[in-house]
Amino acid sequence: MIVDAHQHFWDLDSGIYSWPTPDLAPIHRTFGPADLAPELAVAGVDATVLVQADDSYADTDAMLAHADAHGFIAAVVGWVPLDRPDEAAEAIERYRRHPKFAGVRHLIHTEPDPDWLVRDTVLESLGLVAAAGLTFDVVSLLPRHLEHVVTLAERHPTLNIVVDHLSKPRIRDREWEPWASLLAAAAGAPNVYAKVSGLVTEADQANWTVEDLRPYVEHAVEVFGPERLMAGSDWPVALLASDYRTVWEVTAALLGGTDRDQVLGGTAVRFYGFNEL
Repeated sequence: MIVDAHQHFWDLDSGIYSWPTPDLAPIHRTFGPADLAPELAVAGVDATVLVQADDSYADTDAMLAHADAHGFIAAVVGWVPLDRPDEAAEAIERYRRHPKFAGVRHLIHTEPDPDWLVRDTVLESLGLVAAAGLTFDVVSLLPRHLEHVVTLAERHPTLNIVVDHLSKPRIRDREWEPWASLLAAAAGAPNVYAKVSGLVTEADQANWTVEDLRPYVEHAVEVFGPERLMAGSDWPVALLASDYRTVWEVTAALLGGTDRDQVLGGTAVRFYGFNEL
């Protein structure tokens, strides 16, 4: 079973989304299941994990409605107000009743406070996420965000955590440290996973090559192993740099030296806890 472990939808006419902005012309429009379904068929992808694009109940409700209507959506990663534990508890209880609600994410990279993730209220709410058997996606941008993944893993050892987009390495600038060391430190916690996703947009979007991406993927494979890595397209954001089929084919090719069955499907099935279609 081939699983795209990271994709989005958004309806710009709904008024929910403040991003993408008009300057991002290739993705500044509504994207829904009808846009993605033919891409999945061409690329040979069986199922997807639909991930939140806005910190709102409206976005989460829209994703769950899509999941009800489209069988290829195997799991949904939604949003709850992690900085408000009492409200988060109510939202978790409500959403966990949906069979495809698998995990939670917050756009921490848009928070002015780089330490938002380890606020007492957020840590308390993440304990509730763990107790509910849900997962947590970390969309990290700063080295500080990746440092906090270790804190989360130690504080909540039963919480399965996944670092989105390999924590956005600065591929275009060929930066290596502190990213490589911090990713290895995060991988030292057995409950931390990572997504090989979103890399083409971190490279030179107009002129990236497979070799630009290779060292970053190889490092991830080395520190996590295939059993804690999953592949995702980050569609439609990836359209800033490439089309869906190319992103998926390049990702698969870069994983040629490891257990691709795990990274291209098995890990996501186990992590998000859904049945193979």
